[in-house]
Amino acid sequence: MNARVLAELEALKKKKGILRAEDVVDFARDETTALHEQFEWDDGAAAEAYRIEQARRIIRVTVTVIRHEEKDYRVRTFVSLTPDRKLEKGGYRATYDVMGDAEHRAQLLADALAELQTFRKKYAILKELSGVFEEIEKLKARKAKTA
Repeated sequence: MNARVLAELEALKKKKGILRAEDVVDFARDETTALHEQFEWDDGAAAEAYRIEQARRIIRVTVTVIRHEEKDYRVRTFVSLTPDRKLEKGGYRATYDVMGDAEHRAQLLADALAELQTFRKKYAILKELSGVFEEIEKLKARKAKTA
C-alpha cells in the first residue's frame, strides 16, 4: 500500500475517531485522492464485482452438519484451496470431496497452517495467546517431520 493511501486512511481515522468503510468511499470519490484509484467507479463493473463477492460470501457461510462419534459438527460445505485460488476465476470444492482425497486434504491442512500463521502475526501483540502460538509451532514442527 502506498504512503499516500495510508496517510489518507490515518487522517480519516483521526478526524472521525474510528475508520469506517463508508467514510473511506465518500472520501475516495474525490479524484485527486490516492484512495480514488483503489476503487472501481464504473457502476456496472462495480455492481457485477459486488454480486460476485456476495456469491463468495454465500459459498463461504454455507455449512453442513456432519455426525461423528455421536456428535454433530458444523463444517463449511465448500472450501477454496490455494491452487484453486490461483486459477483465473478461482473456485471452491466440496469439503467432503477434499477430505476424501489425500492430496487435496494435505493442501487443506497446509492452507489451515498458513492461516494460523497469519492469525499469529495479526495477534502477536496479545500475550494472552502465547499458549495458542506455542501449539501452532508444535503442530508446524510435527507436520514438517511427516513431510
